[in-house]
Amino acid sequence: MKTIHKFRLEAGKEPTSLTLREGFQVVRCEYLVPEKSVFLWVQQPLNVTTPTVERHFRVAMSGEPVPDSYGYVDTALDPFGPEAYHVFEVPEAELHAMTEGHGQADNPILDQSGWRAARFVF
Repeated sequence: MKTIHKFRLEAGKEPTSLTLREGFQVVRCEYLVPEKSVFLWVQQPLNVTTPTVERHFRVAMSGEPVPDSYGYVDTALDPFGPEAYHVFEVPEAELHAMTEGHGQADNPILDQSGWRAARFVF
């Protein structure tokens, strides 16, 4: 047997982590106006002996860049506004890279010692 569960995804830079059953399938993504949030509907096996996996999803606005390694899942539209919310699955390796370095290596205004480096744009 299988079922469909609804999960709320938090908007922002941090991914939402979901514990799902192996063999899951995302079936729908929608912006719910009363909740003012993006929700993901996921079909998954009901069998309690099916192993679980942790997956991470990130909501990005139109025009907001995301790494090439993120996998596009679906888009949710605000029916009463101009907003579009794009849902991406964040690979496990990318998630570990985000938490281990805590951003210092990726920060273009910090040099190797951690001091602020001057950046000039002409």
